[in-house]
Amino acid sequence: MQKYLQLKEAAEKSEQEVVMDYYSSQINKLIQELSELPGIGAKSAQRLAFHIINMPKDQVENLAKSIVDARNNVRYCAQCCTLTDRELCPICSNPERDQRTIMVVETPRDLAAYEKTGKYNGVYHVLHGAISPMLGIGPGDIRLKELMERLQQDVDEVIVATNSSLEGETTAMYISKLIKPTGIRVSRIASGVPVGGDLEYIDEVTLLRALEGRVEL
Repeated sequence: MQKYLQLKEAAEKSEQEVVMDYYSSQINKLIQELSELPGIGAKSAQRLAFHIINMPKDQVENLAKSIVDARNNVRYCAQCCTLTDRELCPICSNPERDQRTIMVVETPRDLAAYEKTGKYNGVYHVLHGAISPMLGIGPGDIRLKELMERLQQDVDEVIVATNSSLEGETTAMYISKLIKPTGIRVSRIASGVPVGGDLEYIDEVTLLRALEGRVEL
């Protein structure tokens, strides 16, 4: 598998080098920068580059400004660690949310997936990753310290909604071991979420069933 990935990467690099011979330096630079984005190969980068070049100038300027503004202004929420452009994200700052119930998710995209159900009224904590010894990601590399600091306040339940992958399950068990001594209830989302599935790609009904059928760890 690793050899296949290496050959694929070499082929894409070779293809990109050939493409670079056809265009001007500025077009080449745009294609090269776009190809650095995740999931964007040489051909996709070319299509995007020429699409951008053919866009009206004001749209291109708006796109560039949006990218720069997002990079400069987006930060971590001071409470739940999701991405926001404020000190507190809209969920944490909403007085109608149940601050005593915290759902732990891996990414902001997972948070958005549960928000789409419209049935969860608690708050979140975003880890920005999962424990993965294979990748060298340990507990200190994700936002577990911030989670434990939040639990010093009045919290009734922590719902662990990490993905149903090896890394997600490992993270869930680690969180459970950390929290159980505090006396706070720890639950795990139910098996409505398929093993190996990422939350951001699962429909709202399945997510809702998983939330309603959560079990105590």
